Amino acid sequence: MTSSQQEPHLPLKNMLVVELGHSVAAPFAGQILGDLGARVIKIEKADGGDDARAWGPPFLDGTSTCYLSLNRNKHSVAVNLRDAVQLDRVREFIAGNADVVLQNLRPGSVEKLELGAAALRKRNDRLIYCNLGAFGRSGPLSDRPGYDPLMQAYGGIMSVTGEEGRPPVRVGVSIVDMATGMWAVIGILAALHQRAITGRGCEVDVSLFESALAWMTVHVANFTASGELPARLGSGAVITAPYQAFRAKDGYVVIAAGNDSLFRKLAAALGRPGWADDEKFRTSEARLKNKQELVALIEAEVSRSPMSECIERLEQAGVPCAPIQDVGQVLSAPQTEALGILQSLAGGRLRLVGLPISFGGVRPGVRLPPAGLGEHNEEIFRTR
Repeated sequence: MTSSQQEPHLPLKNMLVVELGHSVAAPFAGQILGDLGARVIKIEKADGGDDARAWGPPFLDGTSTCYLSLNRNKHSVAVNLRDAVQLDRVREFIAGNADVVLQNLRPGSVEKLELGAAALRKRNDRLIYCNLGAFGRSGPLSDRPGYDPLMQAYGGIMSVTGEEGRPPVRVGVSIVDMATGMWAVIGILAALHQRAITGRGCEVDVSLFESALAWMTVHVANFTASGELPARLGSGAVITAPYQAFRAKDGYVVIAAGNDSLFRKLAAALGRPGWADDEKFRTSEARLKNKQELVALIEAEVSRSPMSECIERLEQAGVPCAPIQDVGQVLSAPQTEALGILQSLAGGRLRLVGLPISFGGVRPGVRLPPAGLGEHNEEIFRTR
């Protein structure tokens, strides 16, 4: 049997996760846990469900493709949490069945509903309860809601993104939301390991603001050491040079010559071997100090050639480089195809990015397509 024919390894197969989540962060965490084999029960409001269901266009069969990209391998239960009977059924189900709860509702909401960690863990001390907050569990902003662009702004990410003298730029993906979902999964896996030893669960807290700060690790260290605010460097980097995009005749090539040896190879490949011995460029520190001059020199050489020719020359010299590709080019790239990371839904009308993890060469797949709102109400509430 080949690796592509093997059954996927599902390490969380016996876990039951309840997701009190909406939008991106908690659903992304729930999807990761579902891809890893957990049975994920997504609790949605009966009136419309997760807000992300309506985030579009584009839509597929009436549901936002954004929602579809974040909610495979889950069951959907639609409830009115203002209804005492339905709310009690949710509490009973969690207390009697759940290993993990994920929640990213507005601050204070789960406590008012007696669906918070304190209330539920009192009934089941093996429960692992993960809060995905906005600004964190303490502090003057802890009761405020938050969204990805707000945290890219407040956490400093937008201050180092884009180009100097231009308007602020947001990172083009929901990097803070999705990072928070990943931190939630890391915390939950650590708590599951601890529970296997102690028999007790715990409360796990992650937040958008803390995730944004985590992305700023290098910039924070640099600022505290130097007192200098980091600049916005476009496609460049604070750590070394050249390490950015350069314009060729028909597109852009990113060149990452991150050490002295690679820079020497780059200089030779561009027909300028003397650069490597120039005092202004001989070391990484010197190249950073004289970055503006160096970038202009490299771009003058790169711009003479088509992108494919430039890349071929650099690759032959052993210089790390890559073309800037659009989404269509990424999806059609042979490397993407070879990894088998794209997974199809709806008869091939929708392609999703699968879990970026393989076990024994086998990637977990789509066991359940994104569910219709309330599709599993009867099945789940019969479970005891």
